[in-house]
Amino acid sequence: MDMPKPGDAHEKLAALVGEWIGPETLHPSPWDPAGGVAQARVVNRWILDGFAVTQSYEQRRGGKITLSGHGVFWFDARKQEYVMHWWDSMGGTGGEYRGQFDANVLTLGAPMPQGGHSRTSWTLTGTDGHTFLMEVSPDGETWHPAMEGRYRKGALRKAAKRNTTAKRVGAKPAAKSVKKVVKKPAKKAAKKAAKKAKAALKRNS
Repeated sequence: MDMPKPGDAHEKLAALVGEWIGPETLHPSPWDPAGGVAQARVVNRWILDGFAVTQSYEQRRGGKITLSGHGVFWFDARKQEYVMHWWDSMGGTGGEYRGQFDANVLTLGAPMPQGGHSRTSWTLTGTDGHTFLMEVSPDGETWHPAMEGRYRKGALRKAAKRNTTAKRVGAKPAAKSVKKVVKKPAKKAAKKAAKKAKAALKRNS
């Protein structure tokens, strides 16, 4: 018996896979009346031999983790819908978001436990970047933005690499400059001493 394999529908989720970091704008909403700005780290990985993608999410504000979440993306072949199951540190039961791709935009929606509706969308702008938008609606017709994010792939690794390179590049010139400062005066002093000794020998002779 041949085992099932992921198809084109699953392959569309490949654009989400990777390690991402980027700024977020939080609009005033029922769970965040003041709103503000944040920094997010998102790690999406293939699981189940390519049939699903798991997401680990971490949001920081003021240097502290203020929200963490876990999601699973998969394709429901029976209903021909994309699905994301979501749990986060705000508690409550997990949410089930469903929807479709429209060109390079994946939009998934779900009813909210406290009433109203929530809608999330990912605009996959390229292999190394995408934007995220979460919206809420009291009736499923009028939508208001709750959160927006702009993420870049590999930003964490690039930043770490730049820091490491800067340390390596900075260390060598510093070491050389110290040697030069130490060696130059020593060489000059030795030359002067040699000249004095030579002059003294001439006078004595």
